[in-house]
Amino acid sequence: MAGLYMSADPSSGVAPNTADRAARSTDSSLAPNVSVRATTPGLPDAPPPDLGRTGEAIDRPRSRSIEATLLTVLAVLYTLYFARAFLIPIVFAMLLNFLLSPLIRRLAKLHVKPPLGAGLVVVLLLVGIGWGAYELATPAQRWASIAPDAFARAQGKLRGVIRPMQQVSKNMEQAASAVGGPTGRAPDVVVQSGPSLTSRLFGTTQRVIAGLAEIFILLYFLLAGGDLFLQKLIKVLPHVSDKVKAVDIARATEATVSAYLTTTLLVNLVEGAMVALVLWLLGMPSAVLWGVMVFFLEFVPYLGAVTAIVVLGVAGLTTFDQLGRALLVPGSFLAINMLQANFVTPLLLGHRLTLNPVAIFTGLAFFYWIWGVPGAFVSVPLLATFKIFCDNIESLAAIGEFLGQRDEDERRQSARV
Repeated sequence: MAGLYMSADPSSGVAPNTADRAARSTDSSLAPNVSVRATTPGLPDAPPPDLGRTGEAIDRPRSRSIEATLLTVLAVLYTLYFARAFLIPIVFAMLLNFLLSPLIRRLAKLHVKPPLGAGLVVVLLLVGIGWGAYELATPAQRWASIAPDAFARAQGKLRGVIRPMQQVSKNMEQAASAVGGPTGRAPDVVVQSGPSLTSRLFGTTQRVIAGLAEIFILLYFLLAGGDLFLQKLIKVLPHVSDKVKAVDIARATEATVSAYLTTTLLVNLVEGAMVALVLWLLGMPSAVLWGVMVFFLEFVPYLGAVTAIVVLGVAGLTTFDQLGRALLVPGSFLAINMLQANFVTPLLLGHRLTLNPVAIFTGLAFFYWIWGVPGAFVSVPLLATFKIFCDNIESLAAIGEFLGQRDEDERRQSARV
């Protein structure tokens, strides 16, 4: 900037004015060192620059707040990405804490202290997960071993359906070659082998075990601590009104988040049980395995249902010889899923706890981009938790309104307008 300063010509006998000396003597690194006597090249009639106004614009709090906000957002994004191995177990533990905290309080009313109640709940949870994994390990391993042959048989059965489309594609390629398209032998393609599907989804066995251990250890301390953090927050707040407001917000948020997670868990559990029952009636082997798969995939919006349809379609084609009976397997899941998504879930959760599709898809894409497959599983619970926080905090109520769905009253008012 110093090179832009235009001092008075010594031969002209004109001394620099006061504004030039002030601009030269300034100590601020943000103040431009430009002479007020300078004129814009090519515009002799242009007014002189107003250094005072320029300095006020640079020092304006709004400009600095925008820069600070951008830097903060970038810092948060980089932290979420690079610290995902540390943050993902914490997020899972906190969501489970919201889900199981009401149970710990009920045990406390029965004179079971929180540390003992937390230990019982965590041990029962571990036993249930271990028993379920042991029971499902054999059918899951059997289906995984026959997966390549299953895909080949499914492709053979679908060949009669997709053959017309393949013929159309072949005719188009021949037509393109006839009018001067590229001919000759196709170039060699080098294919690099990457990690397997299991390693992409879950990583190594040691990392999975370490992550699960961290989740359950942290969950135990969160459940055993109870209201420890809320008590600390109340202690450090200076005013009584702030203490009361903090307690009200914490209780309302915890109760609403717990209700949402409990409802979602039960809805997915019932849907998985219904799918398992229908598949059992259709004669599908390992119906319980498919029900458990649906239970977990339903935590991932949209993509989970699509994945379940594809997997069940392949399983049906490899199990049944008749094409119509095989398509009943994914068709039955699709019917149950449509019933759950359009009637059961809105009825149980209501308008206040539902998210609009744009927010769900954006949140799913964001958390999958940041945290991968675990982020896809926790995207909707995290968005719902954030919306509930916003609904209970007055200054963030507008954000919660944007995340929610539009009810029928709003739709009718918009139609009248």
